[in-house]
Formats: sequence, C-alpha cells, structure tokens
Amino acid sequence: MTREPILSAKDIEIEFTLRGKVLKAIRRCSIDLYEGETLAIVGESGSGKSVFTKSFMGMLDANGRITGGSIMYEGVDISKYKTEKEWLGIRGKKISMVMQDPMTSLNPLKKIGKQIQESIELNQGIHGEEAKRLAIDMMGRVGIIDPERRANQYPHEFSGGMRQRVVIAIACACKPHILICDEPTTALDVTIQAQILDLIRGLQRDLKMTVIYITHDLGVVANVADRVAVMYAGQIVEYGTAEEIFYYPWHPYTWALLSALPQLGVKGQPLPTIDGTPPNLFNEVKGDAFAPRNKQALAIDFEEEPPFFRVSDTHQAKTWYLDPRAPKVEHPAAILQLREKMKKGR
Repeated sequence: MTREPILSAKDIEIEFTLRGKVLKAIRRCSIDLYEGETLAIVGESGSGKSVFTKSFMGMLDANGRITGGSIMYEGVDISKYKTEKEWLGIRGKKISMVMQDPMTSLNPLKKIGKQIQESIELNQGIHGEEAKRLAIDMMGRVGIIDPERRANQYPHEFSGGMRQRVVIAIACACKPHILICDEPTTALDVTIQAQILDLIRGLQRDLKMTVIYITHDLGVVANVADRVAVMYAGQIVEYGTAEEIFYYPWHPYTWALLSALPQLGVKGQPLPTIDGTPPNLFNEVKGDAFAPRNKQALAIDFEEEPPFFRVSDTHQAKTWYLDPRAPKVEHPAAILQLREKMKKGR
C-alpha cells in the first residue's frame, strides 16, 4: 500500500527581483513529505534550501514570489495563497520553523516567558494565566531548569544553547504538524549540538511531528534523517533514504559533498574541497548545473539537463551517469572508503 504524502511540492519555481534583474532561486523543485518522518535537505550555502522550505510557510522576502508549480497541503494548493490572513492559518499553527540564529529570532526587550506565551495565544487561542502556565510547562519540556524563574528573564541572560531551546519552545508551543529546523545547531558547540538534536527528536516523538532539517552538516544528517534530499543551484539533484545517500550516492555533487567530510581527511594532508563555485542564477543554466565543477563530466552534461533516473523505489538521482547509454563511471575512492567506515561503525 502506497503512503500518501502530507505535503507535496511539485515543480516549484521561485524568483527574486534584485536591482531590476530576475534571479531564479528555485528551479522546478519537487519533494514529498510523509507523516512522522525526518527529512534532511542538504547542500552548500546558496543552494536554495531555506528559500524552498520558507515557501511552505509564506515567508519569502517581499521581492520573492512563487512563479510555478504547486504545494499541496491538506487538499489545498497553498502556493496560490496571496494574503497574510491565508498564511496565518498555516504558519505556526500547522507548519512552524526554528531559525538558525536564536538571538535574531527573539525580541531582546521582552521576557522569555512572554514570547512563548504569545505564540500559544496566537496559535492555540488560549489566553491569560492558562497560556502563561503552558509557556512555563513548555520551557520545562525543552530542558530549561527552574522555568518559573527563567520565564521572567530576557534573552541576553541565556546562553546560546538555552536561547536555541527557547526558540524551539516557541516553535513547538503551538503543536505544529510539520517542524522546519533551519541549521538548528550551526552556532553551537558539539556537545550542545547533540543535546539539541536529542531534544528535537524527543519533541518530535511526543508531539507526533514531521521534521525537516535544513543543513550543510552531513554529520547531523547521519544522526537524525530517515530520508535525504540533496540540493544544488536551486534544484534537488538526488534523494533517497539516509542509507542510500551515504552508501550508494549517484549524483557527482553528492559524491563531492561526502568526499569533503572531515572524517575522510588524511593526517598531514589538506582536507578535500569542492573546486569552483556554483552557477550565477541570474543567468540561464544550461545542462547539468554541477558540470563545470565535475572533473568527470560527460559531454552531454554541458548541453542537456538530466532527468531523474530511478535507482530504487526510494532513491532517484538527476545525473546522466545513470542513463543506460552512459559510459561506466566508478564511485570515487572516498565514497568507497566512507562506505567501509560506516559498515565497520555499525
């Protein structure tokens, strides 16, 4: 029996107008999201991860707009929403977001408890002492010690890790169906990162949420994701289960990302890097957007954009390498090395 997605984005296109020019930030991007799963969207900065998911909540900047495709959620194409009133029925109540920088997400002049309480009042319709009690309870749930006292403190009185817990409390206070976590551990040290990931995992289980992680940290992905979508130059170029992406990736960009993992570095030698830069999305992209950075690119990569090729029922990659007519291309040594390391670590 095939599962039905709870959110289905199909062929989404998003443009921004900057100084009279049009930037095509998202180019025919599609993804299905399933109940209770953890989906990680990975890619380097500027690949379109945040822009793509912000379109699920009507949070694009004023100069951005969805110009094509659909986002089906609860039987409605929410990509057609135009007014703030329409989006307020989704944002916070149904789909909520944890931003990567908690300090810019919090009002420095307002007490922490009040900020969580406002989220409850806005999205749950509960007010006064009951909303205050729920706010303090949520502070306890995210691991803030002595929540009654700390509810009366301001953001500057909290550490970075504690501020991130507050932002998570605000996002989860309205019990959303889908929680989007945009680089939730970027500014935190490794020990605190692990605590925050455990916290989100626990809240996901308790509140029965579906979670999307946006990250460039593949270590985070390996720890939390059921499925992974790899983004490059405004497109998803490969998606599959976490195991398929780490063990049997097929897109050359996925190979490059995995090969650059610090764990694969050799002592005394420079860490691997991805040569070149992403394409300028003010210009039309011809062929495979990653081709100019791919030393093993095929001639057709520079001429024609590849379609998605099916690797398995759950795994597809947008690369000509998978075309039956293509010459045989071996996985890089680093990918084989990573596969062996992961097998030994099991």
